[in-house]
Amino acid sequence: MPAGCNAGWRAAGAVAAMLLGAASPAMSASSRLQVQLGGLLADGRLPVSAAYCPPAKMDPALYNISPSVSWSRGPRGTRSYALIMTDLDVPKDLSLINKPGVTIAADAPRVAFIHWVLVDIPPSITRLRKGEESSGFVLKGNPIGPTDHGVRGANVYTHFYPGDSELAGPRGGYDGPCPPHNDALPHRYVIHVYALDVATLGLSGLFFGEDAERAMQGHVLASGEATASYSAVTP
Repeated sequence: MPAGCNAGWRAAGAVAAMLLGAASPAMSASSRLQVQLGGLLADGRLPVSAAYCPPAKMDPALYNISPSVSWSRGPRGTRSYALIMTDLDVPKDLSLINKPGVTIAADAPRVAFIHWVLVDIPPSITRLRKGEESSGFVLKGNPIGPTDHGVRGANVYTHFYPGDSELAGPRGGYDGPCPPHNDALPHRYVIHVYALDVATLGLSGLFFGEDAERAMQGHVLASGEATASYSAVTP
């Protein structure tokens, strides 16, 4: 686990209310996109290579690798796509996370944290290769801003390290699962892809998934999602 991750959960508590209040983009049509995640294990779990906090010491080049994602083409009028990956199952009481002698019950209240934000994906692109958004753990994270396959927003880990000189900074694009070691519930990670009627959402600089969701309001022609699970507890 990256140094400071436990403290990061506590720091992230400051944004939990904001995440709970995030708006979901309203669709302007009923079309559905078919979204597929590559490289999943037979039981639908993400591999360890996709995790931000691997269960054992690993070479940083071997974990936090973004999975491949593909989706069907949007309907007529699609001018861009947006992608957001959300952990639906973060314990609401962040003080319990990785607390010695405590097991977080599977039915404990949960909140959502956003792990991956990519907007203004050109309409010609309907696939992201494995490792395209993160090819391993990077101390200060991947950069935010324009790439040749879209514009990266900042993910929730940006809030984790406000005073850590090695890890602090805007963390762009994909940073993977880091569920608590003491959580009885495997976390669900949902990747939503949206087909939009605008070429750009007009977002720049430091923006988050919640900003993208608000900017998408009224511009969604179609959407779809794929879900995978991950747990720090070995089954």
